[in-house]
Amino acid sequence: MTKPWILGLTGGIGSGKSAVAQGFIDRGVHVVDADHAARWVVEPGRPALAKIIEHFGTGVLQADGQLDRSALRKLVFADAEQRRWLESLLHPLIGQEIAQVLARAESPYAILVSPLLIESGQRHLTQRVLVVDTPVELQVQRTVARDQSSEEQVRAILQAQASREERLRHAHDVLVNDRDMAWLDAEVGRLHSFYLTLRGGLP
Repeated sequence: MTKPWILGLTGGIGSGKSAVAQGFIDRGVHVVDADHAARWVVEPGRPALAKIIEHFGTGVLQADGQLDRSALRKLVFADAEQRRWLESLLHPLIGQEIAQVLARAESPYAILVSPLLIESGQRHLTQRVLVVDTPVELQVQRTVARDQSSEEQVRAILQAQASREERLRHAHDVLVNDRDMAWLDAEVGRLHSFYLTLRGGLP
């Protein structure tokens, strides 16, 4: 059997990446979510968690021994140097975890979903990039409704992510998600049919 090629799927917060990924899953495509991999590498008993505790202290733990993500987020967002330290620890481990899960794929192509596909260098694990693109105001509106976050918080997250222009510069395919779910699903179906014709992500 030929090895599946890898599609990178990315987009800013509130762009609809999860809905698009689900459309591909429903069509039998093997999907790996980088956010899930980021959670797996810091589970209790994994080396990354021990290093984080050694560096930041036990204040970043919940009572059950799990990582307290919001406590850690506060520490690293307030200090760029600490954020760089954490990224240099986690990014290679997350990359390894993703590669292992992708290697088990049995569909003709597999998908790596990552909000930081461009920024983290994870696009080097992929042969082709699909960007879910959404007008910024719609991203803000959707995220405020979904997460009950304030508009200021959402705009701060958007600032921290790669700009829309930067993502689009790396895109082989762009799916503009500004209509309803039925239209979005039809677009996923169209892309899926096209991707099945590719070898190694190339026409």
